[in-house]
Amino acid sequence: MSRTVQLATLARLPARRAMASSARGLATEVHRETAAPEPPMMRKQRAEGDIGSVFASLSGEAEQPHPARFADLKRHIAGDEANRARLVSSFRTLTSRLAAAASEIERLGTDAVPTVSYESLLARDPATVAAIKRSGTAVVQGVVPRTEAETWLQQVEAYVAANPQVRGFPADDKQVFEIYWSKPQLAARAHPRSLAAQRALLSLFSLPQSAEVSLTTISYADRLRIRHPGDSKFALGPHMDGGSVERWEDPAYRAVYARILEGRWENYDAYELEARAKANQNLYDGAGACGVFRAFQGWTSLSDTGPGEGTLRVYPLLREMTAYTLLRPLFREKAPRAAVSREHYLAPENWELDIDSTAFPQAPLGRSQEFNDASHPHLELDRTMVSIPRVRPGDQAWWHADVIHAVESIHRGAGPSAVMYIPAVPLTHLNAQYLRDQRACFEARCPPPDFPGGEGESSFTGTGTPSDIQGTDGRRAMGFEAFPVTSDMRRGEQAVRRAANDVLGL
Repeated sequence: MSRTVQLATLARLPARRAMASSARGLATEVHRETAAPEPPMMRKQRAEGDIGSVFASLSGEAEQPHPARFADLKRHIAGDEANRARLVSSFRTLTSRLAAAASEIERLGTDAVPTVSYESLLARDPATVAAIKRSGTAVVQGVVPRTEAETWLQQVEAYVAANPQVRGFPADDKQVFEIYWSKPQLAARAHPRSLAAQRALLSLFSLPQSAEVSLTTISYADRLRIRHPGDSKFALGPHMDGGSVERWEDPAYRAVYARILEGRWENYDAYELEARAKANQNLYDGAGACGVFRAFQGWTSLSDTGPGEGTLRVYPLLREMTAYTLLRPLFREKAPRAAVSREHYLAPENWELDIDSTAFPQAPLGRSQEFNDASHPHLELDRTMVSIPRVRPGDQAWWHADVIHAVESIHRGAGPSAVMYIPAVPLTHLNAQYLRDQRACFEARCPPPDFPGGEGESSFTGTGTPSDIQGTDGRRAMGFEAFPVTSDMRRGEQAVRRAANDVLGL
C-alpha cells in the first residue's frame, strides 16, 4: 500500500480509541441535530522539500506578472466613483500616518514590542491587552519553566543526532528541520501553561453568538529551528503568512478587510474573527500555503536570544501595516524613485489610483506575501522592522496573523537561536478537517498536510506516539478526545464543536 493511500485510509476511519466513549458523554450533553457528514478523502501530500520552497525570495524565484483577470479584480474592489474617492483620501491619510509611525518606531526600537508576563496575559490586564492589540506582537515571559525548555532543546538535539537523514534548510548546514513528531515537540504543544496562553490570546478576538468558531485551541504541528551562530543563510525577509493574493481574490478573505477597502482604514478591527475564519488562504495549493487559520503565530524559545542573535523582527503597528498592505496594489507612483527625492517620492501627491494594471506587488500565486522597500516604500522597512526583546528558554513570541515579520539576516550571538513554532489556532470547520488529516499523518509518522511531503519521520528512531501526549486538553488539541458541548455555550460554538467531533469520528 502506498503511503498516500495509507494516509487516505487512516483519514476516513473513525477514531478507534477506548477513551472516545467517555469523551462522547460530555460531547452529547446537548442533543445532536445533524447527521455526521462523510469525511472527504485525505488531501494530497505535497512534494518533498524544505522551507526554501515556501518563499520566492529564498528559492530565488523572480516576480512574475499576474494574469489579466487581476485588473478586473482591482476595478471590482475599487467600486464606484464614491468609493474610489474615499480610497484616494484614505491612502493620503494612511501614508501621512505611516511617515509619523516610522519616526515613532525608529525612536522606540525594540521597546515598540511589548514584553508581558504570563500572569498578566491570563488575567487580561487592560494595559497588556491594549499593548498586544496595538502592536499585534508580544513577548510573553515565563510560559514554560526554563528547565523544561532547556531539556526540550537537549532532547531535540539528541533526536537530530539519532536521525541524520532528517531534511533541513540549508541543506549543507541544517538549521530549520523538517521535524514534527519528536517527543519534545509533542510535550511543548500539550503543555498546560502553553495551551492556557493560547486560549488567552484567542480571547482577544470577538465573535457574535451565531459564529461557528470556538476559541478553544487545537494543535498545529510545525517545524523547529536551531540557528547556528554566524549563520546568514536563513535570511528570511519581511513577509506576511496566510496566503498572498488570496486576501484580495477570495471574497470571504476580502470581507475581513471591508472597512479598509471602503476607504475607512481607521475603523478596521483586526480582532473580529467570524469573517476571517471562513477565508480561503490557499487558492493555488502553494508550497507555503496554510490549510488552517492561525489567529496568532508564535514560537516557544529554547534558548537565551536577544536582538542581533538571529531572532524575530516585526513591523509593530498592526492596523497601519494591514491597511497599507491591502491598499498598496490599488495605487501606483507617478514619478519613479530615481527621478525625485525620497520625500517627493513618498508624498501622497506622487501616488494615484491604479485600476488598470494587474500588479499586486510581491504577492505571487502560491507563495507568501513578501515586502521590500521597492514594493512597499511607505512602510520604510529599513527604519521600522524591529527585533523583538530578549527571550529566555520558556518565553514565547507571538504575532497576529497579519503582522509583517522577518528573521534577522545574521546570527551574531554566541549560542543557538532555537525555537519551536507553535501557533494559537481556534476550532473552525476548516481547522477541524485539517486536524483530522494531521492526526492521520501523525499516526503514519509522515509530514503534516501543509508541509513538504515524503517519508518524513517514518523510519526515524525515537519518534513520538499518541501515548506520549499528556493531559486531556493536549490530547483533545491533537484530535484524540472529543470537544465537550454544553448548554451554556454560544450556539455557534455548540455547532462547530459537534461538527468537529463528527469529522474526527469522536
